[in-house]
Amino acid sequence: MRSGRKVVKHARELRKRMTHAEVILWSRLRPLVWPFHRFRRQHPIGPYIADFACPLSRLVVEVDGATHGSDVERAYDRKRDGYMRLHGWQVVRVTNEDVYKYLNETLDLIARQAPPSSRRLRGGPPPP
Repeated sequence: MRSGRKVVKHARELRKRMTHAEVILWSRLRPLVWPFHRFRRQHPIGPYIADFACPLSRLVVEVDGATHGSDVERAYDRKRDGYMRLHGWQVVRVTNEDVYKYLNETLDLIARQAPPSSRRLRGGPPPP
C-alpha cells in the first residue's frame, strides 16, 4: 500500500498525463457543466486513485482502456472497487469506447448513478 503523500504525488502526475478518453470526459464533467456534482480528476481514495470522483455524491467514475483486459488487471480492479465500496463510494466503470462513441449516453449513466440527495443544486430545497 502507498502512503498518503505518495498517493497524492502520483495523482498529481496522473493529472498531467490523462488519456484522451479521460480528457474528453473531464471536459464534460467539469463544474461549469455539472455544478451540483463537482467532480475531481485523479482523486486519491485511500491507497488508490480514482479517475474521477464526486465527494458530494460519493461517486467514482473509472475509464477503462485496453490495459484493463487481462485477468490480473481485472482482479486488481475488483479489489480496488471493493475497497472504494467498503468506504462508501459507488463505482461506475465505462470504457474508452463508451466515451468516444456514446458520450451523451455515458454522461446520462453517470448522472443516474448519483444519489438523489446530490442531484439538487447546493442551497436548494431538499428532495421530496
